[in-house]
Amino acid sequence: MRKKKVVIGMLLVSMLLLTAAPVSQALGLGDILKVGGMSILIDRFATPLNNFINQLTFKHKMGTEYATKVVPILSVGNHGYIGAAQITGAQELVDKTKAVMQVEGNFNNNQFRVKALIPVDSTNPTNFTRVQGVGVSAIIDIKI
Repeated sequence: MRKKKVVIGMLLVSMLLLTAAPVSQALGLGDILKVGGMSILIDRFATPLNNFINQLTFKHKMGTEYATKVVPILSVGNHGYIGAAQITGAQELVDKTKAVMQVEGNFNNNQFRVKALIPVDSTNPTNFTRVQGVGVSAIIDIKI
């Protein structure tokens, strides 16, 4: 049963990425498997990661009294990356947030690379709404 869920999850992520990728951008099987594996890791470790970040910030006297949760980061733009972020806000807004969309751009003749991180109510990069009142409090890098 567990293998079946993993395979279905990887297929869903693969289909999501293939529909979101520009025609000029080719995704290989290895890329799809990496993204699928990373999304499974994010899902599996979301709660322990969230608890760790909360302990870390409280330890350094920077904790929050708001609700927190770890969600995937989906990049829109030049590349199709995936990662994770901790979000924070009122409990009902955190519950509504399903992902963080990352939009990248260059400013001032490429002197600055800008990454906007926007909490959204869907993991579908073509159909989402920004969740107002939720912020990103941590970025999680995954070693691959």
